Amino acid sequence: MASHGQDYTIQAKTGERIYLSSPHMSDEGYEMQYVQEAFDTNWLAPLGRNVDEFEKELASKVGIRAAAALSSGTAAIHLALRAAGVGAGDIVLCSTLTFSATANPIIYQNAEPVFIDSDWETWNMSPDALQTAFEKYTQLGKKPKAVIVVHLYGLSADMDRIIEICQQYGAILIEDAAESLGTLYKGRYTGTLGDYGIFSFNGNKIITTSGGGMLVSNNEEKVEKARFWAAQSRDPARHYQHSELGFNYKISNVVAGIGRGQLKVLDQRVQKKREIFEYYTRELGHLDGVTMMPTNEWNEPNYWLSCLTLTGSIRPLDIMKALEEDNIESRPIWKPMHKQPFFERYDYIGTDVSENLFENGVCLPSDTKMSEGDLERVVNIIKQLWE
Repeated sequence: MASHGQDYTIQAKTGERIYLSSPHMSDEGYEMQYVQEAFDTNWLAPLGRNVDEFEKELASKVGIRAAAALSSGTAAIHLALRAAGVGAGDIVLCSTLTFSATANPIIYQNAEPVFIDSDWETWNMSPDALQTAFEKYTQLGKKPKAVIVVHLYGLSADMDRIIEICQQYGAILIEDAAESLGTLYKGRYTGTLGDYGIFSFNGNKIITTSGGGMLVSNNEEKVEKARFWAAQSRDPARHYQHSELGFNYKISNVVAGIGRGQLKVLDQRVQKKREIFEYYTRELGHLDGVTMMPTNEWNEPNYWLSCLTLTGSIRPLDIMKALEEDNIESRPIWKPMHKQPFFERYDYIGTDVSENLFENGVCLPSDTKMSEGDLERVVNIIKQLWE
């Protein structure tokens, strides 16, 4: 999913504030080296060496041919839809369990979203529900143009089946990997398996530029076109000339410098997120009614957020309130898009797995700056609810 909000308000409560997932600059100061270079050379605008190198370095890291650095993950999804040729009246099948930034660009293009349920095995788009949606709309003479699949909380969707279905119906596949930079699916990075992938560098992501995103694809021509659109579609003329609708979606050279530095510590951040998840699993996974978010043998998640679901008398709000009282941030699982007031008029295909996850799920603090003591503080508060 693309840009997600974050509460950084300090509230004076019992202990020092523990965040859900806050920005974490490198101890080595990599970011400042590149930012200083931007200042020293006076390249502060939405172009420059940092922008060019950030695109190349991220593309190299994930193993894809081309990348365009943009102002947000939402902008990347929007331009991916334009590159896919999605327009007025087109059907776009979209994961329902996500942040609204995944679905909003469908409306920007005057297309029609159809929301697809999750499955229990991945918490992500259900291939069975996706197949049903394609069959339904193909029979109606409205064959879907594109699919947006989300890799929720750093967990990979069941991509082999989803790719197979998209190929069967000739649909463009866009991966919203906003939360899953660094996640591997069968040895390949999420965001590189479909026709287009998007990453987010919002403040709460596994690496951040304070705000920003990236569109990636093996179709270099389409990525170059996206860069053109992102720069207000200014034609190569001496005067200002515009033959196509443009957007102000470029990223600054300063922000891109932060991204270059953050990319150097991505593997460290993934390792820390994994350790946090393993700690919670070890300490909480045995509690009655607790189920940790699923991992699969083909999936190497980045564990962006450690999440669990509950069955029994202890409810998500009990955990969130108990943590809040000790100045610790947590949050519910995403409320499905088909249950959102703005989107509820659109079609939904599924069996309410996503609603169940929303009603019973909790995202635990997963900040990479958390100490062992911070983790102990979190789990002790939660365990007290069972005692």
